[in-house]
Amino acid sequence: MVNGRKKLVLLSTAALACSSAAWSGAPQPFSDMLFLDWDGFRSALREEGIDIRVGYVSETATNPQGGEREGWAYTDQWTFMGTLDLDKLLSLNDAQFRITITDRNGHSLSAAQNLDNLQQVQELYGRGQTWRFTQFWYEQSYFSGKVDWKIGRLTDGEDFAAFSCEFMNLTFCGAPPGNIVGSYWYNWPVSQWATRVKVSVSRTVYAQVGAFEVNPSYLQTRYALGLGNPPGATGVLAPIEIGWLPKFARSLDGSYKFGAWYDTSRAADVVKGTNGQPWAIDGGQPLIHNGQYGAYINFLQRLTAVSNAGKRGLSVFLNATFADRQTSTIDNQVAAGLLYRGPFVQRPADELGLAVGATHVNTRVAALERLQNAAGLGPVAVQSSEYASELYYGLDPAPWLDLRPNVQYVYQPGGTARNHADLIVGLRVSVNF
Repeated sequence: MVNGRKKLVLLSTAALACSSAAWSGAPQPFSDMLFLDWDGFRSALREEGIDIRVGYVSETATNPQGGEREGWAYTDQWTFMGTLDLDKLLSLNDAQFRITITDRNGHSLSAAQNLDNLQQVQELYGRGQTWRFTQFWYEQSYFSGKVDWKIGRLTDGEDFAAFSCEFMNLTFCGAPPGNIVGSYWYNWPVSQWATRVKVSVSRTVYAQVGAFEVNPSYLQTRYALGLGNPPGATGVLAPIEIGWLPKFARSLDGSYKFGAWYDTSRAADVVKGTNGQPWAIDGGQPLIHNGQYGAYINFLQRLTAVSNAGKRGLSVFLNATFADRQTSTIDNQVAAGLLYRGPFVQRPADELGLAVGATHVNTRVAALERLQNAAGLGPVAVQSSEYASELYYGLDPAPWLDLRPNVQYVYQPGGTARNHADLIVGLRVSVNF
C-alpha cells in the first residue's frame, strides 16, 4: 500500500497520461496481458492500481461488385483507456473508475459508393468522425461481488446485449439493438449518463437493469468531448437482462442472454398519421406513440475444446433482436455464425469466422411503399430483408498485432432486389501499443 502523497502523484500521472494519449489513440477490447510494457512503466503503474491501454483499429474495404462504381475506403479508430483500481489507490474496496476517449477518422465505403446497405460493411465508421468521451464511470461491488453497481457515462452495449466485434459487417458486430434502433440505443463510441445494477443470483445466473438518458444531442460533434448534460433529452431507456453462463464438460463455456428494453420517449409512427391514414400519402402529422420497446437474445456456446491447447476449439453464436413495429423502420435482425480458434496446431492464436444474417424492414413500411407506387408517388423500391454473409481469417503475427482479411457478400442491399448484390473484400488491422 502506498502513502497518500505517492497516491496523489500516481493519480496525477494517470491524468496526464490520459490527456496526452488521447491524442494518439487505442482499440477495444484489450487483453488482460501487457504486450508492450513501455520499458516497465505500465507494469509499475499497474502494480499501484493504474492500468493504461492504448491502441488502434482500422478497416479498409473495396467493392469489386455492387454500388455505383468500384472504389475503396479506409476508416480507423483510436482509443485510450485508463482504469483505476480504487482499492489500491484510495482503499475503496471492490471499486474502480474508468475513462475512455476515442477518435474516429476516415470514410465509409457504403456511403462513398452508394451501396445502399441497411448495415454498414465497415462497422467501425459512424457516429461522427471525431474525438469522444466514450466511458467515464465508477463501478462498485458489494457482498463479495454478488451486487455490482455502475454509474456515469456509459454506452448501452457495454453491459446490455453485449457482443463481440469479430466481424467487419455491422450485422455481426456489437450489441444488435443499436444496429436496428440506433436513434435511441447508442452503442460504442457514444455514451450517455446512465446507471446499471447487476445481481449475481448464483455463479452462473445473473440479472441486471439499467437506466440511460435518451438524448439525441449526444450524437452531435459539438458535445462529443463534453461531460456535461447537453439539452434535448427525450426520455429514459430502461433495459433489463437475465443471463445464464454455464460451463459444460471440458471447459465448454456458454453465454445465454435474454433481454428487453423500454424507451419512455415519444416517437412517431412509421406509417400511420393522426387521421388514421398513411401520413406519407395523405399528408398531415404522424401519430405519436408514448414509448418504444423491443427484446433480444444473445447465445454463444463453445462446442469443442482441444485438450491442453488453451482456447482452441469451435464456438457457435446466435443473435436475434426484435423492435416494435409501430415506431421502428427495421423491426428485426437475426444473425448466426461459427468461430474456430486455432484451426492449425502451428497457429493456435489464429481464428476463422463465418457468419450469415438478415436485417428485416418492417412489413408496415413495405406496405406503405406499395401504396406509394399505386398512388403514382413512386417509383419506390419495396423493401423486405437484407442478407449478409462474411468469412474472415484472423492471424496474429505478433501478440500485439491482429490482421483480419475478410470477404463479405450482401444480397438485396437495402432490403430490395432492385439493388445488385455487393461483394466486399476487406482488411481489419488491430494494434495494441
